[in-house]
Amino acid sequence: MDFIRNYFNAISPISTETWLEIAPLFEKRELQKNDFFIKEHIKATEIGFLEKGCVRAFFTNKEAKEYNKQFFIAPSLIGAYTSLLTGKINKIPQQALTECTLWVVNFKALEKRYSQYHDLERLGRKIAEYYFLEKEEKELEMALKDATQRYLIFSKKFPNLDQKIPQYHIASYLGISATQLSRLRNKLSKNIK
Repeated sequence: MDFIRNYFNAISPISTETWLEIAPLFEKRELQKNDFFIKEHIKATEIGFLEKGCVRAFFTNKEAKEYNKQFFIAPSLIGAYTSLLTGKINKIPQQALTECTLWVVNFKALEKRYSQYHDLERLGRKIAEYYFLEKEEKELEMALKDATQRYLIFSKKFPNLDQKIPQYHIASYLGISATQLSRLRNKLSKNIK
């Protein structure tokens, strides 16, 4: 589990004492492709450290059309943060797009230790800040960039993901149809040649 500690330390260093306190709280879990980390309409209780694989966060509109909000690629933290923070039911399910290995921890058990371990509280704040910035960046991309620009940003942010997951998931994330994505990719490949 040193990889989790290294990941945390890259965000905000935590002491050996803190690590020894929280490491036993993590439990290993495997998800098969299409398994859910968290479903819609339930209260979230856990966060997970994604050691291997890819998970999508998505929502479904009234017409049952799905929209991919985010992809999480290992190494990454996943969880229904709004539900965890508010205690309300989750509206954005998270589903494995590949086989995944996770290390899962009860959020309240971790949060309970914030007052005793200030480096852990600082880590939690830094992670929240990172996800806020990432969310704002995605909102600006969707509003200000055209489909080609959004695809190029996606390709840079998630290299080789387009080889691992269905194209309709990528199209949904980019806010375009699968047909538009296919045309865009064909056009870009011709420009490279």
